[in-house]
Amino acid sequence: MEFKVGMVSLGCSKNRVDSEEILGELALRGGKPVSDPAEAEVIIINTCGFIESAKVDSLDTVFEMVRYKAEGACRLFVVCGCLSERYYDELQEELPEADLIWGVKDHRGLAEAIEQRLTGEISSPACCAKRVVTTPSYRAYLRIADGCDNRCTYCAIPLIRGGRVSYPMEQLVDEARSLAEGGVTELTVIAQDTSAYGIDIYGEPKTAELLTELAKIEKLHWIRLLYTYPNTVDEKLIDTINADPKLCNYIDMPIQHINTRLLGAMNRHGSAQHIRDITDYVRKTNPDFILRTTAIVGFPGETDEEFEELMEFFRESPYDRLGAFTYSPEDGTPAALMDGQIPEKLKQKRLDRLMRQQMKISLASNRGRVGREYEALVDEIKNGTALCRSYAEAAEVDGFIRVALPEGSAVSCGDYVRVRVTAAHAYDLDAELILE
Repeated sequence: MEFKVGMVSLGCSKNRVDSEEILGELALRGGKPVSDPAEAEVIIINTCGFIESAKVDSLDTVFEMVRYKAEGACRLFVVCGCLSERYYDELQEELPEADLIWGVKDHRGLAEAIEQRLTGEISSPACCAKRVVTTPSYRAYLRIADGCDNRCTYCAIPLIRGGRVSYPMEQLVDEARSLAEGGVTELTVIAQDTSAYGIDIYGEPKTAELLTELAKIEKLHWIRLLYTYPNTVDEKLIDTINADPKLCNYIDMPIQHINTRLLGAMNRHGSAQHIRDITDYVRKTNPDFILRTTAIVGFPGETDEEFEELMEFFRESPYDRLGAFTYSPEDGTPAALMDGQIPEKLKQKRLDRLMRQQMKISLASNRGRVGREYEALVDEIKNGTALCRSYAEAAEVDGFIRVALPEGSAVSCGDYVRVRVTAAHAYDLDAELILE
């Protein structure tokens, strides 16, 4: 029996992989993805529950989409993911419109439950499910582990997804090879903590070795690493990335803060000195290496002086990309019970100051790229302008390089082109196409 499935995936790229795996399981049972929710017989909202704003967005989306039970073709409305994992009982009580509420585990079980609700029976597919990739055909995410062992005092991820579970390297290489055979040329490696990959199954981090194996896959062109954790980012990992042209000279390393006392209160492993040392090592070995990070402002007890220390660190050791957010107290986390909770107005003031400073840093970094040539991947074409990314821009989180295309250009999305940067802005660049 065929049925149409509308999937709304909220939150991070790890959640997106969950959505793709669910769609894969449903495809074995006749599920066909559709983009118009009014056509969908099954609507699935894969929620995010990481911070308060994400919870609000998830609930807003649920209430917006549930109307299709009355207005569209929807026969089954499903809420799954992180929010329903954390607040299953509450959602059961407050969302009578939901036909099925599911957590973050057992995608096959979810598919079977949906099939049984629709048909009254459960089939036994003869083959294993393959992810239904929802990103553009030329790029995909490779999730190398799930869960996290770090237990940062502000973070609810271990409460939702449990401890780290790394996937065997052979399995990951096979998955990446299959994605490449399907047309993927840009692979983005993700997990809650990618640089700790393998500790639980191999006894030590194996991220560098995994990247080396992935780079051997002929049809992959770019491989990018996100969501590393500073204490396991070492010289070996940086050297591995620098050594292979397929590995983008780019790393996302959320530091969250630089003050030693606050790092301790956050239960961040490693040290402020290691953050400084590995940042210096990256800059020393490759000045063109792109560093991305995140920071929390307004953590309980953060003093003006400790915030100024964070500001000074980014002035002295500028990162090319910075995503910052105000501390959000999350249910069940130690930080939510700490003394010294900071008023929202002060948290927002600190965030604004940090991001204004970062805008200047980002602009200065981009101005240093004017006149330089890059290989760029075309993501979108609008009104004769291509929105591209070089090795220095990660999909969905960084800016674009805007390129005016000559009339009659044969450039398409997914193509790799040569461009020369002509102008810089705070987050985006302008460039011209280099014609061969």
